[in-house]
Amino acid sequence: MNWRDLDEDDVRVRPNPRGSRPRTKIRPSFENAPQGMVLEVHLARYRVLTDDGLEVLATLAKELRSDGCVTCDRVVLDGDVSGKTGALARIVQIMPRTSELTRIADDGSEQRIVANADQLVIVMAAANPEPRARLVDRFLIAAYRQRLTPVLVITKCDLADPTDFIENFSATNLQVIKTSKQKPELLELSRMIRGKKSVFVGHSGVGKSTLINLLAPTSTRATGEVNEATGKGKHTSSSAVAIEVDGGWIIDTPGVRTFGITGATANEILAGFSDLNEVALSCPRDCSHLAGSPDCELDQALAEKKLKPERVASYRRLVESISSTDWQ
Repeated sequence: MNWRDLDEDDVRVRPNPRGSRPRTKIRPSFENAPQGMVLEVHLARYRVLTDDGLEVLATLAKELRSDGCVTCDRVVLDGDVSGKTGALARIVQIMPRTSELTRIADDGSEQRIVANADQLVIVMAAANPEPRARLVDRFLIAAYRQRLTPVLVITKCDLADPTDFIENFSATNLQVIKTSKQKPELLELSRMIRGKKSVFVGHSGVGKSTLINLLAPTSTRATGEVNEATGKGKHTSSSAVAIEVDGGWIIDTPGVRTFGITGATANEILAGFSDLNEVALSCPRDCSHLAGSPDCELDQALAEKKLKPERVASYRRLVESISSTDWQ
C-alpha cells in the first residue's frame, strides 16, 4: 500500500496519558490568606501562631523548601488553619525579613537560626563554664551586621567577679546586666525584653534556659547541670523556640560551643560604632581600618585625640576575629 492511498480513517492517534488540558501559568492568589509567625521548627513541621491567635501546625510548600523557614518568620498560610488536632496547614509564602541571624556550623554550612529579631541577648556565665571573650566578639559581629541591639547578660556572678571580663567590652557601649541566684535582676531583664523580639544565645551550661524560665514561668524550658570537671553543660534546647512574654518575644536557641561567621566586612562591623563610622567616611576606598592601613582616618583621629583608643582597639579586635580559626 502506498502512503498516498491512506486517509484520516487509517491513522490511529495515541491518547495523551497526562490529559489534553494544557498546564496553566496562572498561580493561585493568597492576597487574603491568613498570616502568622513561626514559633518553632521541628522535623519539617512548623508551629505557627496566626494573627487571629490560633496555633496551627503547618508544612512547607515544595517551592519554598530550598530556601527554608525559621523561627519568627512571618508567613502566609493555606489549607486547614483551624488548629484542631490532626489539622495541617501549608506555608505558601515567606514574608520579607527585617533581619537574619545565621552562623557557620562545624561542617561549614550556613545555618539560619532566627528571623526578624530586634536584639541579641548574649548570655555568659561568670564561672563554670568560664566566659569566652572571643565568642562574645563573634556574637557582636552578628548583631552589628543585622542591626540588632546587643545586650550582655552575665550569670552566676555569685561564683566569680566578672569585672575583668566585662572590661573587655567597656568601649563598645554594650549594655551589661549581671545576675545571680541571690540577685536575678528580673526587673531590669524584664524592662530590657519588653515589646521586643529578643534572641537569647550562649554556649551550653551558662544558665540561659534558667533565665528564660524566670522571665516566662509558663515556658518550663528544660535545664541541665554543668560538669564540674570540664565546665561544659548539656544541650537542653534542640531548636529555636519563640516564647511570648511581657508584650514581646523571647527566642530560646540551642546552646552552642562554636559560632562561625563568614562574609562579614569591616564596614558592616563599623556600623556598630557610630562615632568611628562617621570618621571612617573619609577613609580611602576599601580601607581595612586596621592598624597600619595607609591613610586610615581612624589613626589620624587617634593622633588628634578625637577618638578614644579603647573604642578603636575594640573595633579592630572584632575585625581581626573574623579571620581567626578559633570560633570558641
